[in-house]
Amino acid sequence: MRVFLPVFLLICSNVFMTFAWYGHLKFKSAPLWIVILTSWGIAFFEYCLQVPANRMGHGLYSAAQLKGMQEVITLTVFALFSVWYLNEPLRWNHIAGFILLVIAGALIFKR
Repeated sequence: MRVFLPVFLLICSNVFMTFAWYGHLKFKSAPLWIVILTSWGIAFFEYCLQVPANRMGHGLYSAAQLKGMQEVITLTVFALFSVWYLNEPLRWNHIAGFILLVIAGALIFKR
């Protein structure tokens, strides 16, 4: 369980951060200052999950492994978000690029 909790927290934090970074794209008529403040408010909750995830995870994983894991999770969450929330299709080249980045992330765990 100890091994999975940091991963679970990183997944949850990425959901918040993806909404903070890209959720406003559906609301282009909203004033920029409101979008910025809203994004910062959402990012607060991301940090409330991400910081404990890295604190708990460090020692089980190296900092490089945590960062690699974070990037793969970010890509996965973003891919789902862009299809589900933004209604933007993933093209073959997006998927191929994401796969290459996942491979790069996996190399970090190689001993």
